[in-house]
Amino acid sequence: MTRKGENIYKRKDGRWEGRYIKGRTQNGKIIYGSIYGRTYASVKEQLIHLKAKHLETNERFVPYEGTLKEWLVFWLTVDVKNRVKPTTYSNYVRLAEKHIFSSIGSTPLTKIRSNDLQNFIYELQDKGLSPGSVRNVITLLRKAFCEAHKKGYVTGNLYKTLELPKLKTAEIDVLTIPQQRKLEKVALQELGCSPIILSLYSGIRIGEISGLKWSDIDFESNVIHVRRTISRITNENSIDSKTKLVAGTPKSASSIRKIPLAKNLKKYLMNKKADSSSVYVIGTGSELMEPRAITYKFKKTIKTANLPDFKFHVLRHTFATRCIEKGADIASVSKILGHQSIKMTLDTYTGSLFETRKKAISTVDKLLVNEM
Repeated sequence: MTRKGENIYKRKDGRWEGRYIKGRTQNGKIIYGSIYGRTYASVKEQLIHLKAKHLETNERFVPYEGTLKEWLVFWLTVDVKNRVKPTTYSNYVRLAEKHIFSSIGSTPLTKIRSNDLQNFIYELQDKGLSPGSVRNVITLLRKAFCEAHKKGYVTGNLYKTLELPKLKTAEIDVLTIPQQRKLEKVALQELGCSPIILSLYSGIRIGEISGLKWSDIDFESNVIHVRRTISRITNENSIDSKTKLVAGTPKSASSIRKIPLAKNLKKYLMNKKADSSSVYVIGTGSELMEPRAITYKFKKTIKTANLPDFKFHVLRHTFATRCIEKGADIASVSKILGHQSIKMTLDTYTGSLFETRKKAISTVDKLLVNEM
């Protein structure tokens, strides 16, 4: 059993064998070398280091002789993996495997031209990919090509003339107050702490809720500390399990934050903590409830509440919208949500802010009646 393109195989004697390009004969014929190990993961790690060393010392690899897929795998594993968060790396791998490898991945790196990338963009659009997703794929390719250019494996700038799809500002989904009340009524019947109530009244993301521990809640100072997030990422070191759970820091530096704990939510959480045997707010014993399980339970809850299907993230949007509707300033809302900038909050909740602006205009407009 092997993963396509890796040249790693399980031998009849139970060991794993990995093959790599060791050199070339005088007439250019490839000479292969082999390494062996007891596990798939150990052989893969050895192969990566051997390939890295070979690229650094063998001038025959300038220009690069492999395919786009081979370069992406090498670049992601050697250059990117140790510089970004595991979730970011996993997302890059997912984009490459899902969209790039099956399309232009087999093309030699040095043979790719601007028109190939432009046609690739059209192909992604024809598949129904959103403008944002198309841009994410192309951004990944741009970074990979920039690194190849730095190392002298390719020449020229392929991206100057590319036409990327224009980003569209999508309308966010928000629960109406009657819908929110229906959902809360069902959620409040849960025996343990409900992730729905937590999100609706704190704006915490689903991964942050999954990783929230009781020790993160300071009931004396009335503060919720958001310190970690739980994510499911690609498991590269196993051929049996495609994904694995990881606990990491929240989405960005601004996402590591303190959220004020208001009176009613505090009372709700204290009652749930008294009956809890878990170190996690949402969990059992030492085990947490992962985001996938929270989503599954959430889908059952909205069905019980007789509400239309929507994503868990809508609860976070609903929290922010209610804050703005009640007159909270946008800077405070932005800090609570853990956004990197106020602009991001403004761009996301333009609709809610417009309703607030209408109320402000109406308040001033009443002065005209007095004058008339």
